[in-house]
This record gives sequence, structure tokens and C-alpha cells, in this order.
Amino acid sequence: MKLLRYGPAGHEKPGLLDRNGMIRDLSGVVRDIDGETLAPASLARLRAIDPASLPLVQGSPRLGPCVARVPKIVAIGLNYRRHAEETGNPIPKEPIFFLKATSAICGPNDDVIIPKGSQKTDYEVELATVIGSRASYVAERDAAKYIAGYCIVNDVSEREFQMERGGQWTKGKSADTFCPIGPWLVTTDEVPDPGRLQLWTEVNGERRQNSNTSDLIFGIDHIVAYVSQFMTLEPGDVIPTGTPSGVAMGFKPPKFLKAGDRMRLSVEGLGEQNQRLVALSG
Repeated sequence: MKLLRYGPAGHEKPGLLDRNGMIRDLSGVVRDIDGETLAPASLARLRAIDPASLPLVQGSPRLGPCVARVPKIVAIGLNYRRHAEETGNPIPKEPIFFLKATSAICGPNDDVIIPKGSQKTDYEVELATVIGSRASYVAERDAAKYIAGYCIVNDVSEREFQMERGGQWTKGKSADTFCPIGPWLVTTDEVPDPGRLQLWTEVNGERRQNSNTSDLIFGIDHIVAYVSQFMTLEPGDVIPTGTPSGVAMGFKPPKFLKAGDRMRLSVEGLGEQNQRLVALSG
């Protein structure tokens, strides 16, 4: 299933993308696409519904973030071999992770706002894992049972804030609109091998990132199990699993984002995001 949320920001409704690419309204079935809906029993009930029996949504409404009320975003850093190399960092011996503020979440096609004082805003296409069941001290062999599905996250980053303002990654990753999520959440049954997915980013039509999740240092199950050793994962938690090479800071000279730029990014089978960069007014 491809689950989504549509409508004005703050007033989104739950929906489902049918086989013809049309949005079907789920608001008569579930409250929202949130942790409660992503539980295994709830997803099983949704799978039993014939999408053709659901109301058809007319037009092309705005798509919101595909998960509502995300408890936390646990992002994995330096998890692609070539990305670690382009940043001059050694291959990590254990997963590196940091928290990204949930206030950064926005829709997949919403404008991305360059924060005040930013000179080094960057893009990062990522495959994100969405948790469906409460997970604590999970074994890697069992990790897949705790995953509801996958989606795209653009882990937008301000590199000066991240690296030159006290060495704290979270402050460079958490500005408003720095976490576009969606367009939809694809359940695990439609993603047979998350370790073999193409992903890419274009800026103003220029292909900058072009890789495959086979370049991941730590795989999806390992990441879920590892993070669960340090904190309890809750239904609806989002785990962006790292970005491949080709980020703006990796170019010589760097190709940081500026107002008016357009980003287009995709992960195979999970749809596409399109964003415009705008300067923060006021």
C-alpha cells in the first residue's frame, strides 16, 4: 500500500494511492496516517479494503508529510561509503545517529526555507524507515517485524551550523522545513529489498546524487536493532538512513543551495519530491 496525507498544511486527511495513481480518501476508515494506523493489525485491516470502494479525491491536492504526529526523527549519518569518502571521514565502526527536530517536518513538495544567516544550505536524499511497533532491545534478526514501511526524506542541512557552530549536528539539521517527508509511505510488502534501491537528487535539472542503497554501510535491519539498544522506538518514528555521495559540500567548489533553486529527488518505488528554495523573509 501507498499511504499518504493530503490537503492544506495542518488540516491534512489520510489517503491511499490506488493502482491507477489516484488518491482515495481514508478519513472514513482511520483518523490519520499515524502510529496507531501503522500498527500491524491496523495495516492488515487496510489491506483488506478494496481501494475502489473508497471515495475518489478529485484534482491534485497538496500532499502533506506522509506520517502524522511523528514521535521522533532519528537520522543516521555517514552511512554510505562514498559519502564518507567525499567528506573526508573514516568509515564508521558503528552507526552514527542524531535527532532531527520534528518541527522541521513539511510536505514533500512544500517550499524549503533557507534560514537566517545561512550560506551553506545542502540537500540529502534518504531512504527512511518508518516504525510500526514499539521496539526496545531488538535483535537484528527480528528488526523487520517492527517496520511499517518506507518513505523519502530530504535531510536538508545547514553545514556551517552543523560543523562550525560547536560541532552539534542537530542544530544544522532542524530548521523549519528541513525535513520534507513523502510523498507517500510504502508498506514493507511492496519493498522486497530496501538494500537495492536507486536514489537520486537533481538541483535545477543537474543530477548531483545518483546512487543505490547497496552502498549503505549499515543495513536497515541493523540500524533499527542498533538504535533500539539506546532508545525505545515508537510507532510513527522516522529513521532517515543516510545519504549517498554528491551532496553540495562534496563538490569543489561546493554547490550550496540558494533562493530560487529547485530540488527534485527520488527513491526507487517511493515516489518523488519537488521543492523550491526560498529565503526567510523578515
